[in-house]
Amino acid sequence: MGNGLGWVLILVVDLIVLVAAVYFLTRYLFNRFRHEQKLQADNIVLLAQEEARKIELKAKDQSLKLLQEAEEEIARRRAELGREDERLQKRRAELDHRVERAEQREQLLNKRQSALDKRVNEIEKMGAQKIEELQRVAQMTQEEARAVVLAEAEKEARADMARIIRQIEAEARAEGEKRARSLIADAIQRVASDHVAAVSTSLVSLPNDEMKGRIVGRNGRNIRAFEQAAGVDVIVDDTPEAVTISCFDPVRREVARRALERLILDGRIHPAHIEKILNEEQREVEKAIVEAGEQAAYDAGVPGLHPEVLRVLGRLKYRTSYGQNQLAHAVEVAKLAAVLAADLGANVEVARAGGLLHDLGKALDHNTDGTHAMIGAEFAKRYGVNPKVVNTIASHHHEVDQESVEAVIVEAADAISGARPGARREDLEAYIKRLRALEEIANSFAGVSQSYAIQAGREVRIIVRPEDVDDLASARLARDIAKKIEETMQYPGQIKVTVIREMRVTELAR
Repeated sequence: MGNGLGWVLILVVDLIVLVAAVYFLTRYLFNRFRHEQKLQADNIVLLAQEEARKIELKAKDQSLKLLQEAEEEIARRRAELGREDERLQKRRAELDHRVERAEQREQLLNKRQSALDKRVNEIEKMGAQKIEELQRVAQMTQEEARAVVLAEAEKEARADMARIIRQIEAEARAEGEKRARSLIADAIQRVASDHVAAVSTSLVSLPNDEMKGRIVGRNGRNIRAFEQAAGVDVIVDDTPEAVTISCFDPVRREVARRALERLILDGRIHPAHIEKILNEEQREVEKAIVEAGEQAAYDAGVPGLHPEVLRVLGRLKYRTSYGQNQLAHAVEVAKLAAVLAADLGANVEVARAGGLLHDLGKALDHNTDGTHAMIGAEFAKRYGVNPKVVNTIASHHHEVDQESVEAVIVEAADAISGARPGARREDLEAYIKRLRALEEIANSFAGVSQSYAIQAGREVRIIVRPEDVDDLASARLARDIAKKIEETMQYPGQIKVTVIREMRVTELAR
């Protein structure tokens, strides 16, 4: 038992020694760890302080650099401001100098004006004295001297007039027959006048009013097919036993009229049959056109025309102007022109061909922009017509200059054919209204005294007050009136605007 207690005591002592050893060892290790941590912390602090010093030095360098750049920018701006201020000061000095010079110049001008006024007064006094001296020396008044000068001027003018008259007579004798022809043709063309209007509808008679329903067809099928294939408008209205075909192209209108008459007689009115009949009538009308052109050329005595010219000429068979058939009118003008040319000794063949073809463009003007005279001339030129004949076509409404006496003859023959009794039907009210509109347009401008529409409305002559309108303003006035006519009126061909400015001075000799 005693032995067992000893072992317990030994065990307790060993345990205490072990605990003490563990305690001291743990404390030693802890203290050593704390010492190492402290050393690491100190190292970190030292490193951080070193890094902070570096960052601080870098920041100071950058701040110094920015400060230096800012100071340089400020210095540059100050230099620019200094230069700008110097420039403004210099500009201000120049302006002050200019103002001073302007004031000096104004003073100098005022002095010169005063001197000029004084000089003018002196000259006027000297002029009056000279006139008095001249009257005293010449022993006549100013009015008497003026009368003497006018008498001398009149004497010189009469001598010049006599010389000019002798020169004109010599030229007239030298030109002889040619001059006489031109004078006679000029006298003939003074009666020239022309009006253009065309019938654009044809009336087709029906056996009864029930036929209108068959022409229209179910839901308008037949009439739409007919209008589309023929290129016309079919007007079905309240007119008893009749329908109207409307189209600006007279040939298309004639084809449609003949086709519709055949359909009415045949009774079979449906789209397929309509197209067939239209094609047949188109061929028949084209054949009739060629035959009409050839017959017209034969009747007028104009051989050798190109087939295409004859074909276009034949189209005039289906065109009228105020009720006058244009193809018959062309043949009549050709015959009249030939008679006039023979009497005046001009070229009969040129006059005859020009008369036949003068309205050739009326068969083409619905397809081409321009007046019928210019269109016809261009077409004839294209197919080898004589250049003199081409000029007669282009100039028969004065759209170009007339280059030969034959052109004047054709114009006169055209007027005679259209003006003879019973040749044309004319709407007098519309004609007078157009002339009145021309004169009203001209009178609406300032400075216009009187205006006259002449040449059947193809020319308007305007007389202006010379004290209100000078020569330059006259040209501008003619242009403005022509422009207003173009904008506000509708008319065939061209309208010539002539502004007349006449200065009359009257003096009484007592």
